[in-house]
Amino acid sequence: MDSMRSRMTTYIETMQTTIVAALEAADLSAPPFKRRNWDRAAGGRGVSCTFSAPDTDSLLEKAGVNISMIYGQLPPAAIANMATEHAALARTSTSATGTLPFFAGGLSLVIHPRNPSVPTVHANYRYFEITEPPPEGEAQGKVVAWWFGGITDLTPNYYFEEDVVHFHTTLKAACDAHGPELYPAFKKSCDGYFFIKHRDEHRGVGGIRFDDLCDEPHSLLTDGSAPRPRTPDEIFAFVQACCGAFLPSYIPIAQRRRDATVDERKRRWQLLRRGRYVEFNLVYDRGTKFGLATPGVQAENVLMSLPETARWEYMSEMGTEEGSEEARMLEVLKSPREWV
Repeated sequence: MDSMRSRMTTYIETMQTTIVAALEAADLSAPPFKRRNWDRAAGGRGVSCTFSAPDTDSLLEKAGVNISMIYGQLPPAAIANMATEHAALARTSTSATGTLPFFAGGLSLVIHPRNPSVPTVHANYRYFEITEPPPEGEAQGKVVAWWFGGITDLTPNYYFEEDVVHFHTTLKAACDAHGPELYPAFKKSCDGYFFIKHRDEHRGVGGIRFDDLCDEPHSLLTDGSAPRPRTPDEIFAFVQACCGAFLPSYIPIAQRRRDATVDERKRRWQLLRRGRYVEFNLVYDRGTKFGLATPGVQAENVLMSLPETARWEYMSEMGTEEGSEEARMLEVLKSPREWV
C-alpha cells in the first residue's frame, strides 16, 4: 500500500481540481482561476489556484485554493514543542544536529465573495508526519509521529439563520458518520479558536476544527469508550469526509445569496468585517504564523487568505445601531450558538 504521505498528496491534488472546477462552474462568465506550480528550495512543491476580479460582477472577488507538499528538517525547538502532544517524539533519536525529517501536506482555501450577503468561507485540511533519520542508503526513515488536522468555518457579514444551519448540518453529517462525539467537540474547538480577543467577538459562526488527530488519546475527545476514528486509515477517511463536505456545505448558500441587493451601506459593512478577518489572521491565526516562520515558504501563498480590500473606521457606529441588520449579526458573533 502507498504511504500516507503519498495518499494524502493524491487526495489533495484531486480535491483542488474538484473544488476549483466547481467554483468556476458556479460562475461561467467570470475569469478562470490562475494556476501556478512552485517549488520549495528546501524540499517540496505546491500548486496555487487563485482568483482575483475586483472590477467585474463575478460571484467571487478574491479566492484561493492552494495545496502544498513540503519536507525538510524539523529544528529541536519545534520537536520539543510537538513532543508535548506526541510522546513518541521524546523517545526518538535525532540527527547529529538535533533535527528530525518531516513531511507536511495540505489543502487550504479561502473565498471572499463580492456580494455582502454571501459569506466568506475558509477550509484547511492537512497531514503531518515526522520520521527517524533514514538509514544509510534509504530515502526515508521510520514514521515516529503523525497526525491530521482540519478546519472548515463560515464568516457571514449578514445573518441568515437558514444558511448557518445548512452549513453546520452538512458538517455534522460528515462527522457523525465517524463518531457521535466528533462534531460537538470539534464545533466547540472552532468556536474557541476563531475568537478576536481584542474585539470581544468571534470572526464568524464557526464550523469544525481539530488538530493532532492520531491514534493517541485526544484532549478534545474525552470519552475513551466512544467510537471514533483511531487508525491512520480511519482518520484519513474522516478527513476525506470533512473536506468532501465543503462544496455541499457552501455552494448552495453562495447560489442563494449571490443576487441579493447591494448598496453602499452593505458594502461598507462588508469591508469593515473583512478588517476583522485580517486582524484575526495576522494577530492570532496559528497557520499564518507557522507558514511565515517556515523557511523557504513563499509569503504570498501564506497571505493568500487576506482580502484585497478591507476597511477600518475609528469608533464606527455600524453594528451598534439597535435593530439594524449589522447589530443583529454582531450579536450572533458575540455569543456562539448551537445550530443543529
